[in-house]
Amino acid sequence: MKKNIIICFSVIFLILLTVALTFAIVNSNYNKTYSNINSVKYNGWLHTEGSKLKNEKNEIIQLRGLSTHLLEFYGPLVNRDSLEYLKESWNINTIRVAMYTDCDNYGYIHNPEINKEYVTQIADWAIDLDMYVIMDWHIYNDNNPQKYEKQAQSFFDEMSSKYSNTPNIIYEICNEPNGNNVTWDNHVKPYAEKIIETIRKNSHKSLIIVGTPNWCTQPEKAMNNPLNYDNIIYSCHFYSGSHGKQLQDSIQKCIDNHFPIIISECGLTNATGNGKLYKENFNNWINFLNKNNISWINWSFSNKNESSALLKYIPVTNGETEAERNKKIEVTDDMLSEAGYFVKDILTSY
Repeated sequence: MKKNIIICFSVIFLILLTVALTFAIVNSNYNKTYSNINSVKYNGWLHTEGSKLKNEKNEIIQLRGLSTHLLEFYGPLVNRDSLEYLKESWNINTIRVAMYTDCDNYGYIHNPEINKEYVTQIADWAIDLDMYVIMDWHIYNDNNPQKYEKQAQSFFDEMSSKYSNTPNIIYEICNEPNGNNVTWDNHVKPYAEKIIETIRKNSHKSLIIVGTPNWCTQPEKAMNNPLNYDNIIYSCHFYSGSHGKQLQDSIQKCIDNHFPIIISECGLTNATGNGKLYKENFNNWINFLNKNNISWINWSFSNKNESSALLKYIPVTNGETEAERNKKIEVTDDMLSEAGYFVKDILTSY
């Protein structure tokens, strides 16, 4: 009888031990999958290897996130609370800080200090939240990145010095080179070489994103004459109402030739950022990106009066500016636009 009791207790103990170990393993895997796997703490410094973007453990990583809009208008929407909301509720691991350089008397060229303040404050909040940050030199009206090359060197020298030992920071040195006369060989590549040297002087391991010609739709131009530096990734932009198989084929050719591509900006509309939402086309793009482990950043985390904006438009009142209005807005699910709900559903499906 005593022997049977001992055997019984031994069996119960083994069962409980097995349950406890199983729970510990499952919980560990859960934490790795749903918490750590997206964090900078887990992934560390990023690097390219062939066409793949990898973390410090040499594992493939896909950055997924949102881009801000013109900081002097929509920067106040991005605070620590809204970033935490996006990280926890949208499942993003990256915020792209789109600092316009020259846009109708706004941007860094006209107001350098206020733009730097927005960039560094958002970056510091994101670092505190264990997220990646893309510092985007958002050329637009300037067309040719060489136009403000000296100012870009000054900005990236300051930022790469300030964040030299910070794996969270990624530098995007020219948003969308554009204009019929702006080429990779004669304009973008020479500019990129100077800015990369500036950044590498201070930060040897940071990932650097380089734009490609014609609004970042000609990655093959860069593939045919690549930059001779490590940890460089080339940007391509798509809007699902304007870009489809032809651009996908161009990207696929780059991937097949071991040339790294990132979608540092994409949207649900046509290239104007407004009009109809092309949801089916966008889903096709997401399937293509996931198949190739290509990172993507959606445009835009703003409440601009256009359909690509992820937040509802709220008119300004009583003579206030858009920035003053946006300081008072608490970003929640109730504030999402049709595009916002759609993109959130995609991000939370990962």
